[in-house]
Amino acid sequence: MSSRLTGVGVGPGDPELVTVKGVNALRAAEVVVVPVMDTGERGRAEATVLHYVPAEKVVRVVFALNERTDRKRRETAWDAAGERVAGLLRERGSVAFATIGDPNVYSTFTYLAQTVGELVPGLVVETVPGITAMQDLAARSGAVLTEGTEPLTLVPVTAGSAVLKEALAGPGTVVAYKFGRRAGEVAEALRETGRLDDAVWGSALGLPEESVRSAAEMDGTPLPYLSTLIAPPRRADGRGGKL
Repeated sequence: MSSRLTGVGVGPGDPELVTVKGVNALRAAEVVVVPVMDTGERGRAEATVLHYVPAEKVVRVVFALNERTDRKRRETAWDAAGERVAGLLRERGSVAFATIGDPNVYSTFTYLAQTVGELVPGLVVETVPGITAMQDLAARSGAVLTEGTEPLTLVPVTAGSAVLKEALAGPGTVVAYKFGRRAGEVAEALRETGRLDDAVWGSALGLPEESVRSAAEMDGTPLPYLSTLIAPPRRADGRGGKL
C-alpha cells in the first residue's frame, strides 16, 4: 500500500476557517506534522490543528522557515525535515502536513513534498486547499479583491521593494505578503504610486492580537513578519465599471 503525504491548508489563524475537508484530512491521517522554527515554540499551524486533533497525534518538525541568507543551513534543515517525515511515513503510512494559508501558495509543503518524494518510493502526494490571508483580510476589512476584468497580483516583499513598486504601477489589486520588516519601504511605495489611502494591512488575523488597519497609519515602524497588505485600484467608474 502506498504511503500518503497530504498538505492541508489550515488558514491564516482562525480555527473556524479550516475547511470541512481539511478537518477530515487531519483526522484521517495517522500523524499530523506541524512546522516549527529552531526554538521549538508552538506555531500558528499547530495552534489551529489542536482544535481538531489530539496533541498526541501531532509531531513537530523543525524547518528553517525564514532562512534566506545561509543556503547550506537551509538545505541541511530541509533534508533533516524530509528524513524525519519519510521515517514517519514508513512507520505509519499516512502523514498530514499542516500549513498556514494554502499548501500551494508560498508554503514550506512544496519543498517538503519534493524532498520526501525522493526518499519514499511510490509516495502519493495530495493537497487540501486552505483560506489565504488575503481572503481573510479582505473579509475582515471590507476590501474588494477584484472586480470585472481587474487582475490580481500577489507579491512577497521578500523579493524586494522594486518588485512591489512595479506591481503597484500596474492595474488591478496588489496584495503584498511578508512585508512587516520592510513596512517603511512599503508605505513609501504606496505613497509614490498613489495607492496609500485605499490600502489596508492586517496581521494575526483571527487571533486575539489581530490588527486590521489603514495603510495610511503606517509610520515606518516594523510590523509582524506575516503581515498582509491589500492595495486596491481606484474604482471611480461606478457599479460594474470594471466589466
